[in-house]
Amino acid sequence: MTQINYDYLLHALEDTALADWAKILPEQIAAGLSEKRYGDLAGWKASLAKLPTVPSEHIELMDAVRIGASDDCDETTRATIKSVLQELIPWRKGPYFVHDIHIDTEWRSDWKWDRVLPHLAPLKDRLILDVGCGNGYHCWRMLGAGAKRVIGIDPSPRFIVQFHMIKHFAGAHHPVDVLPLGIEELPEKLHAFDTVFSMGVFYHRRSPMDHLLELKNTLRPGGQLVLETLVIEGGLGDVLVPEGRYGMMNNVWFLPSCDTMLSWLRKMGYHNPRVVDICPTTTEEQRATEWMRFHSLPEFLHPDNSALTVEGHPAPIRAVFVAEA
Repeated sequence: MTQINYDYLLHALEDTALADWAKILPEQIAAGLSEKRYGDLAGWKASLAKLPTVPSEHIELMDAVRIGASDDCDETTRATIKSVLQELIPWRKGPYFVHDIHIDTEWRSDWKWDRVLPHLAPLKDRLILDVGCGNGYHCWRMLGAGAKRVIGIDPSPRFIVQFHMIKHFAGAHHPVDVLPLGIEELPEKLHAFDTVFSMGVFYHRRSPMDHLLELKNTLRPGGQLVLETLVIEGGLGDVLVPEGRYGMMNNVWFLPSCDTMLSWLRKMGYHNPRVVDICPTTTEEQRATEWMRFHSLPEFLHPDNSALTVEGHPAPIRAVFVAEA
């Protein structure tokens, strides 16, 4: 019976720059996975415990997240696995392939990874932090790119359980974890990580400068920030602050132009900030599927003009910024 367990991580952090954080992590984890706070969590954990154990000799993390093969289990077991995994719908980030089950997630997160990876300092042997990582899809891809250890953080317990469902099949020994935390819960001035990712988080933060400082304080000197966020077209100083919703989201605060974001990064002390990718979000990359059956980007766009959101704002454009601490 699989349970959420961080013993491997806590042991690995002993005698490292994160050792002091490890001492308070058990208390933070317990608070982030409080069943009193999250009424659905007990049911999600029960689903995790129902997953059958199937040996996975074939694990691919470099070009996809593919665990196991079709001949690792019979059709009855495969049907059970799929049914239990679907108890955690919606699945947002992916896709995953688990014993020939295709978890066709809302986002084609692999497309984003393909856009980001060519512009990064090599991830081999790096200690990586992924902020707002969701169910940890990109954490697995970072591990596949050679990272020494990957720590993702996300305050949503559903995503934490989804991550542990995938890790149940991949194996608990893999040096990748997703913690039920927000970035504000990290100790100040860790200065420990070689690479820090913040993808799809910045526009949800009420204070953009504070978020940039929080990220910088997690990086070692010379470490690399990878920031992916919504942007608008425009010049230096241009920024959209939606008064109401943006794309039916009510927690969107700042959408800067690329030049404005570069200026903010310089102001917060980052070195050599640059834009490495700009890409409109399409309804092929974000859409409803069997594994995410609710409204998605097609419903968030204006019915008569796909260049606008339903509220009349510019449709989503995402840019990737890279800089060093």
